[in-house]
Amino acid sequence: MPTINFLRRTLLGLAVAGLPFIADSAFANAEIGQLAPAFSAKGADGKPISLAAYKGKTVILEWTNHECPFVIKHYESGNIPQLQKDAAALGYVWLQVISSAPGNQGYVEGSAALKINAYRDAAPSAIVLDPDGKIGKTYGAQTTPHIFIVDPSGQLVYKGGIDSIPSTRKDDISKADNYVKLAFADLAAGRKVAHASTRPYGCSVKYAD
Repeated sequence: MPTINFLRRTLLGLAVAGLPFIADSAFANAEIGQLAPAFSAKGADGKPISLAAYKGKTVILEWTNHECPFVIKHYESGNIPQLQKDAAALGYVWLQVISSAPGNQGYVEGSAALKINAYRDAAPSAIVLDPDGKIGKTYGAQTTPHIFIVDPSGQLVYKGGIDSIPSTRKDDISKADNYVKLAFADLAAGRKVAHASTRPYGCSVKYAD
């Protein structure tokens, strides 16, 4: 049986090579149609953040790692920043979640996370710091990016990938089905999200263990 360290080295090698870690949905804990797991944590600005504080609003949770080539693709192209702005225009709340553990790829202190977002023109509502990985593991977040959408009643209505083409190539963005954008359209029209659960891709979330 492969050791944990072997698996970690393999996943890191995939990310460096620009190959995606394709998540296995069987390990996900948050379930579509069920109440999204509650959480409370510290934000990058030092203020407390809780999911309960946004009850009555649509909330997007985006697991991120600024060093991951898949995340870089969607930020440098402007894809995720535009989705964040679209969400704000619809009155939605967009929360970035950083579950990288100290010493692992993607870990940053709050002040650094704010500077990174300013540099890449990101526009989330807030940044959730999850260095112990408790929130990420509760949701079953496996990749960066990995997207979850919670409706105003607190139910999970979407979980999965940002789009349908698992690559680091920016020119694939226009060719892909943007699942987040499609979910926004369904929600705005009062429809059930058609593609409620898709397979996320990217770098593995760099948990402590």
